[in-house]
This record gives sequence, structure tokens and C-alpha cells, in this order.
Amino acid sequence: MFLIGIRHFIKVENDMKTIKIALIGAGYIADYHIRGLQCVPEVEIVAVVARTNESAQKFALKYGVAYSYSDVSKVANDPNIDGVIISTPNQFHAPYALDCLKNGKAVFLEKPMGINAQEGRQIGKVAKEYGQLVMVGHMWRFDTDTDYVKDAVASGKLGKIFKTKGYGIHENWGPSGWFTKKELAGGGALADMGVHAIDSIRYVLGDPKPVKVYARIATNFGEYDVDDTGILVITWDNGTESIIESGWWHPHMDGPEAGAGVFGTKGYASLFPTFLKITKGEESFEKIVPDLPKREEHCDQIIYTRQMEHFVECIRNKETPVPGILEGQIVLDIVDAAYESAKTGEVVHL
Repeated sequence: MFLIGIRHFIKVENDMKTIKIALIGAGYIADYHIRGLQCVPEVEIVAVVARTNESAQKFALKYGVAYSYSDVSKVANDPNIDGVIISTPNQFHAPYALDCLKNGKAVFLEKPMGINAQEGRQIGKVAKEYGQLVMVGHMWRFDTDTDYVKDAVASGKLGKIFKTKGYGIHENWGPSGWFTKKELAGGGALADMGVHAIDSIRYVLGDPKPVKVYARIATNFGEYDVDDTGILVITWDNGTESIIESGWWHPHMDGPEAGAGVFGTKGYASLFPTFLKITKGEESFEKIVPDLPKREEHCDQIIYTRQMEHFVECIRNKETPVPGILEGQIVLDIVDAAYESAKTGEVVHL
């Protein structure tokens, strides 16, 4: 009986369908995605699309990808491709995703899901109509430190969470190119860095729903038409208030380029550096520093590899990814509300 079971397992493994993936976009983040995909069993990376043939060919040669194109339709119209990874400038997220969804492909979209909330809703509508899945690249949901803080919150050891502070900031540095053009990016530091801070703290809190947003957003450091400074206050339906900061070129940040603090009635949790402070009485607390895996870099490759594993597993098992359309849409709703609040000076209710 045991041998029969082993043989059955081997047969199932051998019969596992190879998932065929194409990459649309060959910029910095695509390297992380393809390295992650190369670690996932029974995955074939069949094609890459870039803005120019030269860029596509260079990327394909680097990673041993068979086909390279500068025309997205070559991938969208290929019936043999199961899923695509879209990591282009934000302006192209929705049109490329819609084309691929309509042609029967699962879609992984780098954050943000679209250039605004309306585009997100359009992606969700088409995905439902064509029965396809969409995953969004909010990668901190796959991070060990982030899970540690999330578990601490869920356990109740911090008490009632009444406030969080999170940020995504580049110190004395900022991106160039399409990131600084509103037409291509939709927004500046908030759309680039702030979306991570928003989604990661929402994840840590157990994915509450936002009920109102107040924001002050400005451009202080560059001659571009997007923001490089943002401060948001989000009120969640569980009563927690979250302060979110986003920025480029700032003269100081509180830790690495992304981090958060969670304030509870019984203690505090820090994410990057990661530790807990449990209140023991007046002017007394216990500091707990967990023994977590050492990071090679702040945004470590393992986070992106786990993302790709989840994406492929969802394609294979026809499951809804998390983070997916719902999570991506809520972030877009908050970002749109923040820009509206900054424009009017009023709180925006969601």
C-alpha cells in the first residue's frame, strides 16, 4: 500500500501541468520577478516584452528566455501562455491587463493596480466577466518580519490597537524617468512608496476597511508634476487611526526605506527594526527581539519569490490570490481619496 501511494505521488508530480508565463516589462523589478519564477517548479518562462526589441533581447539573453518582443499583442494573443507579469509604467497596467484578461490569461500586476480607482474597478469587472484571476504586487504580505508583527497584533498581546505610523520614504534620493511624470505614473511618492505603507499596515491590522482619509500632499524637491511629500491619516472601520508618510529626497527617514509602528493599549510593535515592547507597569516594559532570518537586503528576493509561488499556485488551483483585486482596489481608493483631500483640504469619506 505504501509503495502504491509513493507511485501515485510520483505520477501526480510527473503529470503536473507546466505553467507558461510571460513578462511584460523588463525594468528593475522584473529581475526580481523572473528570479522568483525560476525557483518555482513546473514553470516555463516563455517570453518577455519590453519597450524596445533591444531591451527585450538583452533581458531574454540574460535569463535564457526563448522569445523577446516589443509588441504586447504577441503575448496577449498567444493561447499557450497561462499568465503574465506586468511591471511597466503605471499608465500601461490597466490596458495591458485588460487585453490579457480578455484573452484568457491570469495577470500579476505590479503595484499600484492601476493609475486610479476607476481603472482598478474596470480591471475587476473584466476579470470577473472573463473568469480570470488578478494578483497585485503588494509584496510585504510575503515578508517574515511583517507576519511576525501581524501575528503579535492578532494575538491580542498588544491590546487594542489605537494608532499606527508607517512610511515609505527615499532618503536623499528619488527616482527619475516615468516615475516623475503624472501622465505615466498617476502620482509621485504616494503612488510609488506610499501604496506599500498603506497596504502593509492594513495587512498587519487584519485588513480592515477604510472609512475616511485626510491628507496633505506637496512637491518640495523637484521640478516635476508629481508629489514627493505626503502625510495621510486613515481611519479604519475598527477604530484604528493610521498615519502614513511618503516621500522622495527627504533629509531623514526613521529606519530603512519602509517601516511601521503599531501602538496598542498593552504594548508597541516596531516593523524594521522588528521588535515588541510589552507594557509591564508604570515606566516598565519588556522588550522582545525575535530571532528572525537575516535579510540580505531590505526588499529581499525571498519576498518576490514567495509572490511568484503564490501566483503560480493560484493559476494551477484556480484560486483567488491575496493580495488580489480587492486589496489592490482598496489601496487605489485610499490614494484617490488622499489626492482629493489634499486638493480640497477636507476629509474624504469612503
